[in-house]
Amino acid sequence: MPVVYITGKSALKRRSPNLFTSPLLLSLIVSLTTVAGCSNIGFPGVYRINVDQGNIVDQDMVDQLKPEMTRRQVRFVLGTPIIEDTFNNDRWDYVRVLRRGDDVLFRTQLTVIFENDVLADVEGDLVSENWPEPEPEVDADVDTDAETDTGSEGEENTDVEVTADANR
Repeated sequence: MPVVYITGKSALKRRSPNLFTSPLLLSLIVSLTTVAGCSNIGFPGVYRINVDQGNIVDQDMVDQLKPEMTRRQVRFVLGTPIIEDTFNNDRWDYVRVLRRGDDVLFRTQLTVIFENDVLADVEGDLVSENWPEPEPEVDADVDTDAETDTGSEGEENTDVEVTADANR
């Protein structure tokens, strides 16, 4: 069978029209693809996992923090901070976020501030209002009570008199 070549205008008319060469159809396809890609339409029944990010810091860990602790001691108690501020070396941030998809289930934040490489302040969700808790002060009255002794008849003796009586 001989091969017949058709040339000229008749060859162009015989080709089937390409669907993607139409500018109207091409713009419709591009716009529908863009809208479908940017939409927030979720698939029903799709399970979204919980994503837990950051440092797990609990109340017991925060309670162990005391003023004047070194950086090394704080790092031992709380772990490595998730954010070490590049511009402020005296601030460490411990952040924890639990998310399910786009929903934030909970978020905790703890900021540790140092002065002269020792712990100066702690701020955040897990810190009590009176941090640092004051150390119990020893009363001067307790020391003076130890110096005096009450005798068997209710009279007050000093330590000097008691030791003098013991030496007799």
